[in-house]
Parts: sequence; C-alpha cells; structure tokens
Amino acid sequence: QVQLVESGGGLVQAGASLTLSCSASGRSASSFALGWFRRAPGKEREFVTSVSWDGGSKYYADSVKGRFAISRDTAKNMVFLQMNSLKLEDTAVYYCAAGSSPYPNLDSTYAYWGQGTQVTVSS
Repeated sequence: QVQLVESGGGLVQAGASLTLSCSASGRSASSFALGWFRRAPGKEREFVTSVSWDGGSKYYADSVKGRFAISRDTAKNMVFLQMNSLKLEDTAVYYCAAGSSPYPNLDSTYAYWGQGTQVTVSS
C-alpha cells in the first residue's frame, strides 16, 4: 500500500515557475512508477507527465513538453513537478499517482492517488 501527499500548489502569474512535490510512503513506494495528472475546471482529468520506477523513462503530454519536468528522489520517496512558463491553461488541480506497472499516460492504471493541489495561473 502506498500513501501520497502533495504540496506546493498556489496562485502565480502567467510566465512564472512553480514546483510541486509529492511524498510517498509504504514499503513498496520506491518500486512504483509515479505520475502527475491534472483536472481543469469543466474538464476531465488528463495526463501531464510520468516517470518509471527506476527513473529511466519519462513521458510528457504535448501541452507541457519543454515547460514541465518530472524528477524523483528514490532515497526520499519523493517525486517533483517543475513547471516553467506557466500559462492560464495550466490552471487545474494537480494530482500525483503511483502504480506498479501502469501505462504511462492512462490514469485508470494507477492504483494510488494523492489528494490534489490547486495551481491557479493568473494574468
């Protein structure tokens, strides 16, 4: 069993940067792939980025390529999402997720989810 706790959301201006953090706990936490998803107002949850359990593979949605970066600290059981050049369209609740062998961009294949953290980008 894995528990995920997110932090780092907030209100920022367009063009600014923000980093989200997610702490994972549980005996098998370090062996799970980790991902970030988001849900914008009136929209379905969508894939943002993910990283394999060993950090060897990373995946990004087209909408965030070149602006966002995912990283993980296996020793600390943490995953981060660095967001740069934020746009109004990035406003959403961001969730971290964990799975033993998920499809990188398919939310239904992740077994564990954080509570979500709000990111609001203003003009």
